[in-house]
Amino acid sequence: MRQFYYPDSRNTEGIRHKLFHIIFGYQQRNSIIFDMSLVIAILLSVAVLMVDSLNQDYNSLLFRLDWFFTLLFTIEYITRLWVVRDPMRYARSFYGVIDLLAILPTYIALLFPESGIQYLAVIRILRILRVFDVLHMHRYQRETSILIDAFSNCWRKVLVFLVGVITIIIIFGTFLYIIEGPEYGFTNIPTSMYWALISVSTVGYGDISPATPFGQFIASILVLIGYGIIAVPTGIYSAQVYQSLSKQKDGRACQECSLRGHDADAKFCRRCGYELKDISHHETSKDKTKQV
Repeated sequence: MRQFYYPDSRNTEGIRHKLFHIIFGYQQRNSIIFDMSLVIAILLSVAVLMVDSLNQDYNSLLFRLDWFFTLLFTIEYITRLWVVRDPMRYARSFYGVIDLLAILPTYIALLFPESGIQYLAVIRILRILRVFDVLHMHRYQRETSILIDAFSNCWRKVLVFLVGVITIIIIFGTFLYIIEGPEYGFTNIPTSMYWALISVSTVGYGDISPATPFGQFIASILVLIGYGIIAVPTGIYSAQVYQSLSKQKDGRACQECSLRGHDADAKFCRRCGYELKDISHHETSKDKTKQV
């Protein structure tokens, strides 16, 4: 729990202090029950929205259920603002914004009942990210940092690749617009670019397709190009992940089994459990031995 979330520490027996530890804590039994109940309520509310979109005969029941969950999350959101020491700071945080966006669509739908904006409340599914704290999955923060570090190091390469793909889409889309024309569905260049995009990605919906022999020949070339380049961003990112993993390994060798490649903060060998020595001390001893 972040320090600025704490309520007034002088009143440790008050209802505000107790609610704070139940809502924002994750070690006490009551906190775990609260968080897991919240996750279940979120999943049920999203399921209600999905079923409601089917336009079945029981829309009135689903409408009541949707408002039940909305009011429940509204009370929870107000309670969160009440128990924290700095409500505005929490409201501007990631979870605070998500909590607000989870309830706003239903209220906005009262002003625009035919817009279907209430279905945007499915964004509340993001609230189950709190389960990472409940299940102590924050221990995997290192693995997450590896993926983020890999992306930050290779985004320029991926950007260059995307620019190249967009260039290919523009060129081939224009070709098909000229060759096929509106007669076969290629009514304008943006529509032709849409066809080129789904073709180069090898999806091929089939809603638009060339009919002339020359247009089909161009389409075949584009599909082959798509097969050739579809693995490029995956390869770039995979290579960068491997490099990021290598950076977090050190060169210490276990003095018992000679295994290398341990984590930088490892204290014991992952194979035999022997205590790892400091690399600088180990290398210094080796240098001294060579000099002698």
